[in-house]
Amino acid sequence: MGLPGIQSSSLDTIGGTPLVRLSRVVPQGAADVLVKVEGSNPTGSYKDRMALAMIEGAERRGALRPGQRVVEYTGGSTGSALAFVCAVKEYPLSIVTSDAFAPEKLRTMRAFGADVTVVPSDGGQITPDLFVRMRDEVDRVIEGEGAFWTDQFHNADALTGYAVLGREILQQAGGDGVAVDVFCAGVGTAGMFAGVSAALREGGGQVRAVALEPTSSPMLTAGKAGPHRVEGIATGIVPPLLTAGSYDEARTIDEAEARRLALPLARQEGIFTGTSGALNVAGALHLAREIGEGRIVVTVAPDTGLKYLTGDLFIE
Repeated sequence: MGLPGIQSSSLDTIGGTPLVRLSRVVPQGAADVLVKVEGSNPTGSYKDRMALAMIEGAERRGALRPGQRVVEYTGGSTGSALAFVCAVKEYPLSIVTSDAFAPEKLRTMRAFGADVTVVPSDGGQITPDLFVRMRDEVDRVIEGEGAFWTDQFHNADALTGYAVLGREILQQAGGDGVAVDVFCAGVGTAGMFAGVSAALREGGGQVRAVALEPTSSPMLTAGKAGPHRVEGIATGIVPPLLTAGSYDEARTIDEAEARRLALPLARQEGIFTGTSGALNVAGALHLAREIGEGRIVVTVAPDTGLKYLTGDLFIE
């Protein structure tokens, strides 16, 4: 495989991530499971795709002026990605986050130069009230500093960034003569899920799109939110980017089951990812058992496990 030439910017290194077929954690008689491994993006997360799309979309519309402050509230990976993109593009950035999220993510934001406000959580749990309090802090920054709010939960530019991920899956799988039967993933802002689902369907074929959420916070399946520790998904709302036509089914996955899968994924498959990635693969394995051999289930490992080493995810 040839190496790429010299890139004009580190922003050009976003995307082009591998699609990997699992071999050891998939039971006999199940469908093949393919995982799009996003940890090789510059900040170790697929959020780099979204951050770049949101900033460049705002630039094209004239909504973001040169040197204007940018602000967002985030569990961490979006903040890290925005910090990276804003550093390269020379925008000052304010991030509102919480101690409920991995300290590695907060340190990454600061390393790229972001101003970080940490809102205290309820015992480290991710709750709907936490996001309300984080949003209040964003309003304060907008009012006080005239900042541009990327508004990741409503920003349709995210769909543009994630559609590229979907087209990469089609190109990679199609080049191997593979047709995708099911795509599944957890839902946070729903930008990745909706963007990839749309791209896969536009590419032809009857792709079934299954949205995943933790059993303890079944907003999509039962209309109620609850506390959990799966960073990046299940924020306590039905996200606006998750329209009725963007998915065929929603189902819950037990968080404890997903956490137990993180170590086998690393040690047996070499897939080193966080809680949401483990939940995605757990959901994919359920679906692979259901649809059986000769079919293909695709999911995403959103980030690298390096973001979670100070927590308990990889402790036996």
